[in-house]
Amino acid sequence: MTLRAWTHAALTGHGEQPPSARVVLAVLLMGIVVVAADGMALTMPGLGSAVRATLPRLEALVFFLFTVEYAARLWSVSEGQPDVAPRAARLSYAGSALGLLDLAVAAVFWLDLAFDWGESTRAAIALLPLLKLARFLPGLGLVARVFRNERRALGAAFGTLIVLIVLAAGIMYLIEHDAQPQAFGSIPQSLWWAVVSMATVGYGDVVPITVFGKLFGSAVILVGIAMVAVPAGIMATGFIEELRKQQFIVTWQAVATLPLFASLDAGQIAAVARLLRPQIVPANSVVVRRGETADAMYFILDGQVEVDVAPKPVRLGAGQYFGEIALIRDTRRTATVMSVDSCQLLALDVRDFRRMLDDHPSLREELARVADERDEQRSENPFSPLPS
Repeated sequence: MTLRAWTHAALTGHGEQPPSARVVLAVLLMGIVVVAADGMALTMPGLGSAVRATLPRLEALVFFLFTVEYAARLWSVSEGQPDVAPRAARLSYAGSALGLLDLAVAAVFWLDLAFDWGESTRAAIALLPLLKLARFLPGLGLVARVFRNERRALGAAFGTLIVLIVLAAGIMYLIEHDAQPQAFGSIPQSLWWAVVSMATVGYGDVVPITVFGKLFGSAVILVGIAMVAVPAGIMATGFIEELRKQQFIVTWQAVATLPLFASLDAGQIAAVARLLRPQIVPANSVVVRRGETADAMYFILDGQVEVDVAPKPVRLGAGQYFGEIALIRDTRRTATVMSVDSCQLLALDVRDFRRMLDDHPSLREELARVADERDEQRSENPFSPLPS
């Protein structure tokens, strides 16, 4: 492994990663935590003078590390894009959101040292590297994608909310400005009350005292409950949709690796993937029990299960499936199946199973053939896993 390849693997976690490269990611994560804690500590008034003198040196050391990191990413980024010219790969990284963030984290600190913006500014700058966690925490990227996908709906909701806040401030100014000229002396001054009331926070520092003001304030609070719920509902729907997309992609990739579906094209695999439900089964757990009503068949993605058949139990592993015989024959379960270790399964319930066979006759023929072979083997030998 070349030094450039080692650097790229160490900074991104992609590709072949020797143990020494993993230390780099651990150091970077520790640096982010340390510099953020350092910045918060600098704002504590009771901090000792010795500690206060030491923290800026520690902070400078970590920001020097971030500067080296940015230069190293810029130098090694072409390793992750072998089909792209090195100059184009570096420009692409430098202009990306994470590239600009890395540059800002490195540059702002050194600018602060050059121009001496003060201890309070330096403490705030120390919190900026927390945004670098977006590279390591998928959840932060998910939030950004949801905001991007729902930007129009969120923009419409927030636009409507702003209009209502301004109108509420104007009406309350008309009602209360004579009674409370200091609190409601102008419409801009009334905006504070409108914001906290529409957001249903209600700090209580500015409240109406007239009868009409109280009635109108009550109405604003009730309307605010409904209006604040709109962006929350949009975000919740966006999160569910994004998680569903990710789950579909993972399921599609898993289905594509199963031998039973090797003859299907991408569109047919996508149709099957929509029918399957991912399921994780702990070790030594019963998946199906002999004598139960058959309600699903299962595909094994990872792990092993043990089929309790006489005279000797048989194990099935990744790429194989079980539970289809009872569905095809429309009978009860003929064997108990337990997980040997933690298993990742894809479950296909009986209604979707029949729909899949109606849509893909070739799968019906293959499953029927395997079921017949297993029935024949069961009459002579222990149940044995067949290639699926």
